[in-house]
Amino acid sequence: MSAVTVRLTVNGAPREGRCEPRKLLVDFLREDLALTGTHVGCEHGICGACTILIDGEAARSCIMLAVQADGAEIVTIEGLARDGKLHPLQEAFHEHHGLQCGFCTPGMLMTALDFLRVNPDPTEAEVREAISAVLCRCTGYQGIIKAVQAAAPALRARRDD
Repeated sequence: MSAVTVRLTVNGAPREGRCEPRKLLVDFLREDLALTGTHVGCEHGICGACTILIDGEAARSCIMLAVQADGAEIVTIEGLARDGKLHPLQEAFHEHHGLQCGFCTPGMLMTALDFLRVNPDPTEAEVREAISAVLCRCTGYQGIIKAVQAAAPALRARRDD
């Protein structure tokens, strides 16, 4: 197979790389673009560790080919903090102990960010359901739920600005 060129906007910057047509997006991000914050977990789209935002919506990068994302706008965990300042959701995870080992954290943050975009004022049950798409092997869900709920008002205020 011959290599193809993939052009994306990643974390607000135009990026480009050549890869085999069968290369997974998660591998393209990690290996070709050196964005290693997106984690490879199950490689079957089940655990959610590889979740990123593609054109504003959460997606599993381990079950998507890089060529399928050609022309897309992607946000990875590296794109959340701005000018050395944590994103409000990252701050909430820190303040409410929403991480333990940290392996699920990038996927959990991206999943929660997408969820709060569509449900800016969630109940605890709604947060619990939304984050169930990402497996935390440390059973750290209670801190994660508190963090997502704590971040919701800050994200609503950002939208109103």
